[in-house]
Amino acid sequence: MKKLWTLCAALLSVVSVASAQSTMSCCTKSAAGQAATEVFAMLASNEDFSGGHDAPLPFTYAGEGSMIEFKTADGQMGKAFEIKSKTKSDKYLFVIHEWWGLNDYIKQEAGRFAEELPGVNVIALDLYDGQVATDADMAGKLMQGVKTERAQAIINGALTYAGPKAQISSIGWCFGGGWSIQTALLAGSKAKACVAYYGMPEKDVAKLKTLNTDVLFVFAKQDKWINQEVVDQFSKDMATAKKGLMVKTYDADHAFANPSNPKYSKDMATDAHAASVAYLKKSLKLK
Repeated sequence: MKKLWTLCAALLSVVSVASAQSTMSCCTKSAAGQAATEVFAMLASNEDFSGGHDAPLPFTYAGEGSMIEFKTADGQMGKAFEIKSKTKSDKYLFVIHEWWGLNDYIKQEAGRFAEELPGVNVIALDLYDGQVATDADMAGKLMQGVKTERAQAIINGALTYAGPKAQISSIGWCFGGGWSIQTALLAGSKAKACVAYYGMPEKDVAKLKTLNTDVLFVFAKQDKWINQEVVDQFSKDMATAKKGLMVKTYDADHAFANPSNPKYSKDMATDAHAASVAYLKKSLKLK
């Protein structure tokens, strides 16, 4: 999830698809001290970006799992939805929501992974501190309102909750795709796998050198935001950092894996999900 703060003003002024694409493709160098995830969040100001996300239909998840709370270093409490493994395990999958927040669709995804990855504890993090968007305007405000320090505190709190022997994998989409990469960075030696769907990559090579895992990056060729230039730069940066990167490319648009999005492609979403599960199983050494 990383675009550069030097061009944030340009992002805010984008008024068309063409200009938005040009702005995003220019963002190849991050400004010192600025978080990639915050730069990506600025896209919420772009009408073409926000307009491409249909509000989720009403849905209630009725499967396994429960909400949990854990302490965070900033003196607050973090929230997440947890589905514990049926057998005692130190293996975890952190699921990170897209810009709508931790809604029941994300809980359903967590349940799906819990079924497909037996022996893994699944924790869907809440980076919105209990707020869930029901329309694009609210989603944009919530995404832009996420402070890097607070999100990191939530992730670190979840890492502490998982325990010192935890083996951490992560997956996320869009907003959550970038934060999946950040989770792997924060997990340090505990990180075992990282999947990022069309999220902003980390652009600080020094940080990428600290990754303890490779990355599976799901790329949509028609994405105007996380475009070919962004992916090419990430590939170059990961090579410089001497880290493994697998790019799974689809001739689809941003958010193609989201059933509530008009760009949804069932066949490609199914294929990407299967690839993600296979990668996670291999990385976590599941039978």
